[in-house]
Amino acid sequence: MGPKEVMTMIKENDIKVVDIRFMDFPGVWQHFSVPVSELEASSFEDGFGFDGSSIRGWQPIHASDMLVIPDASTAKIDPFYEAPTLVLIGNIADPITREAYTRDPRNIAQKAEAYLKQTGIGDTAYFGPEAEFFIFDDIRFESGRNHAFYMVDSEEGIWNSGREELPNLGYKPRHKEGYFPVPPMDKFQDMRSEMMLTLQKLGIEVECQHHEVATAGQGEIDMRFKPLLMMGDQLVWFKYVLKNVAYRHGHTVTFMPKPLFEDNGTGMHIHISIWKKGQPLFAGDKYAGVSQEALYGIGGILKHCKAICAFTNPTTNSYKRLVPGFEAPVNLAYSSRNRSAAIRIPMYSPSPKAKRLEFRTPDPSCNGYLAFSAVLMAILDGIENRIDPGDPLDKNIYNLPPEELAEIPSAPGSLEEALAALNEDHGFLLKGDVFTPDVIDMWIEYKTKNEVNAVKLRPHPHEFMLYFDI
Repeated sequence: MGPKEVMTMIKENDIKVVDIRFMDFPGVWQHFSVPVSELEASSFEDGFGFDGSSIRGWQPIHASDMLVIPDASTAKIDPFYEAPTLVLIGNIADPITREAYTRDPRNIAQKAEAYLKQTGIGDTAYFGPEAEFFIFDDIRFESGRNHAFYMVDSEEGIWNSGREELPNLGYKPRHKEGYFPVPPMDKFQDMRSEMMLTLQKLGIEVECQHHEVATAGQGEIDMRFKPLLMMGDQLVWFKYVLKNVAYRHGHTVTFMPKPLFEDNGTGMHIHISIWKKGQPLFAGDKYAGVSQEALYGIGGILKHCKAICAFTNPTTNSYKRLVPGFEAPVNLAYSSRNRSAAIRIPMYSPSPKAKRLEFRTPDPSCNGYLAFSAVLMAILDGIENRIDPGDPLDKNIYNLPPEELAEIPSAPGSLEEALAALNEDHGFLLKGDVFTPDVIDMWIEYKTKNEVNAVKLRPHPHEFMLYFDI
């Protein structure tokens, strides 16, 4: 879709408002609205000005002016606003040089796709994230100098089995027993279906929706794989739709990786394949029916996993999920079918077109544009440098004796560790100017100052349980 088609779309749908959206550095969608009269064909080149110093991780106050230039191909009609509203996702540019902004996550994704073509390895990288989430009824939290607390609640929470609900009808999934129950145990089937159907109305293909393992409303909706940039756009729409559908029903959705203690966390397994001239690059005659390129790509992910976790698992809460010995795949190994490995080769279909890698460590707190780009760059580095992934691990990692387990490297144990790994290992991300030194430095600085240190400096509520009587 080009500018002319957008203008026709506006007339045909009697659009009154245009919403311009873009992704900030950490990964939250931002927007402003203009009356439809302000959008002209020239707007797709001239853009709209805004204050870049007010966006997290972006411009200093003395160089705050920025442009957001709408991408006509992203036009969709918002399903929630009262006034008929057209949404356009924009790219960020410098108002003087007109150059694309290095810290714009969408620009990084575009450069990653361009670099793939530049290498000659392939022309399209497909991504299919399985983003999990929780639907809660109530969320309260506060953090002050002399107090801190959080409390989440859900009608599905097993902890409410004894609550007076006038009447309490039971049917609350037990811890770790929420996978695939039918109603009335699954209380959010209709809401997830509404989420799925809303996504489909926006042109986003969905493969399935279901309840997930944890109690208290954990769910999953899977989008059909798309090229990297398109999936980056779809992931922000995905989060937006789920949150707003839940909000409309008096519920709230979170993509926090570990909102509940002693139950399954929220992951985002990412399926990846590279194609060239309409042919799948990862199908072959090696282990589990993959190609040598796929094995090298696995080698790249395993080698750089600690660094790319700074983007795929970018919160301090991410590492409450990535704990050795529990459900999350922290051990850096690969396997067919074995879901305890960080990288799995799905065996659902014998078709070469279905052959792909599944990277299971990431979680949905990530900025999709940055996470997908970092994973692709690790895969390309593996292929370019013929990185051997070693032998597959087809045993149950959780049952390995300590001496064998000690030989398997592990994902980072904290965001601080992941950022340190990124500081030491980011050369592969700089190829093709995809990630720039400025982006790496600002990511580490922002995350360290605003998240790592902010959490480290505060007493934890459980420390009072452990130490107050010392």
